[in-house]
Amino acid sequence: MLRQKLARFLSSDIGIDLGTANCLVYLKDRGIVLSEPSVVAISKTTHEALAVGDDAKKMLGRTPENIMALRPMKYGVIADFETTEVMLRHFIEKAKLILPPRSRLIRPRVLIAVPSGITEVETRAVKDSAERAGAGDIFLIEEPMASAIGVGLPVSEPTGSMIVDIGGGTTEVAVISLAGIVEKKSVRVGGDEMDEAIGQHLKRVYNLIIGARTAEEIKIKIGSAYPSDDDQEIFLEVKGIDLVSRMPKAINVSSHEIRAALQEPVTSIVEAVRGTLEKCPPELASDLIDRGIMLAGGGSLLRGLDRLISEETGLPVFVAEDPLKAVANGTGIVLQEMDNMARAMALSKK
Repeated sequence: MLRQKLARFLSSDIGIDLGTANCLVYLKDRGIVLSEPSVVAISKTTHEALAVGDDAKKMLGRTPENIMALRPMKYGVIADFETTEVMLRHFIEKAKLILPPRSRLIRPRVLIAVPSGITEVETRAVKDSAERAGAGDIFLIEEPMASAIGVGLPVSEPTGSMIVDIGGGTTEVAVISLAGIVEKKSVRVGGDEMDEAIGQHLKRVYNLIIGARTAEEIKIKIGSAYPSDDDQEIFLEVKGIDLVSRMPKAINVSSHEIRAALQEPVTSIVEAVRGTLEKCPPELASDLIDRGIMLAGGGSLLRGLDRLISEETGLPVFVAEDPLKAVANGTGIVLQEMDNMARAMALSKK
């Protein structure tokens, strides 16, 4: 018992948003200490990790034959077990460097956010990967719940709150009341699908091949889901490779055509929101008329998405203040509450 208390005193608590596109690490009492892309560069000859995170993302689409840069997470779950383990170990060790030396000796307690539609096999893979990466006690929390907590929704109250977390690989939609998820939907559509839609559009219309990084840049700079008030058409120069000649080529694309290219993935997100609302109990649905819908995740930053969802549902829609950090902040708050509950239970036993 004394050994356990000493271990808890010396160890650190870590919350992890293990996303398809980015991984964020929350260190208890210190906040978010790390936010890097979920990318690993590996040597094909030695199978060793050469770079992880920011350094590895710079290599995407630019590696020689003996190096491959890959993303081990797909649709919010582990697609490559060994590479995910390498990535997790790197992020955990990097976060632990901030701690005093004595705290680095004990395996940290880790809380990981996972998609609500995750299977038992995928759950086991996350836990095994985290354990092999150096985690001690491992807990999982559903992403929409962590996101709702992170943006400050009153999840414990007997009223309905709705969160839509649009990540890189999945969109998590949930109606929450009394600290539980009443209705939820997880669809494998997110920022990556939007990037893919832009790439396919340029390939089909202009015979231009671009990489994932370029597609993401186009989405950020001129992408939108709904016309703005002035709806001014913006043009952007895009460079890639000609599909026929295989030579470098540059074209100009407009914001209007990129909006049209994004219509399919955006519609899938809107349908997920509508589908969840249709199954929502009447009392909770009436709460949402006043409270509205909260958007979080990187995908919520797509221009006009909040206006489109509001028009399709008839409800007020808000974008979280810091949508990219919502899930990670939620894990940190839950870790703190776990300690408070443990203290309360200890006091009640005295």
